[in-house]
Amino acid sequence: MQLRNSTSRYGWVSIFLHWGVALAVFGLFALGLWMIDLDYYSTWRKDAPELHKSIGLVLLGVMALRVLWRWISPPPPALQSYSRLTRMGATFGHLFLYFALFAVMIAGYLISTAEGVGISVFGLFEVPALVSGLPDQADTAGVIHLYLAWALVIFSGLHALAALKHHFIDRDATLTRMLGRKA
Repeated sequence: MQLRNSTSRYGWVSIFLHWGVALAVFGLFALGLWMIDLDYYSTWRKDAPELHKSIGLVLLGVMALRVLWRWISPPPPALQSYSRLTRMGATFGHLFLYFALFAVMIAGYLISTAEGVGISVFGLFEVPALVSGLPDQADTAGVIHLYLAWALVIFSGLHALAALKHHFIDRDATLTRMLGRKA
């Protein structure tokens, strides 16, 4: 398989970034839902949020690389069979997914740094608190983080359903291209 995207399919870097981000998003969402219900005596009460923050910050870096890679190796063009509405929907959908991903991670960062303390990433290094002390920072960012996380997961599910619709109903190459196969 090729490293870079071509006019007919995605390269392995784009495929790895796409599926890796999807796995991380759903994993972080599940971890987030699980950890908010932990009681005071749970051994995971401190470790789960630290893990969530570390994975989230690594994901932020991966998303920055993904945007850079998209510029270096543009995705294949839309299929000729797509209607104008489908092309516009795909463009809007991808822009929303990118925006929501960055926004949910920035909101998470603002929750964690509200008290002026940096975030340790797997104990290897610390991301400093660049913005802190805003009025109700943690609470406001927490509400935004929660609702954006739900929106992101729901929209990602719709994104997956659209890919399955293209594959099984339209019988086009939308999904196979993201699996590294030629259109």
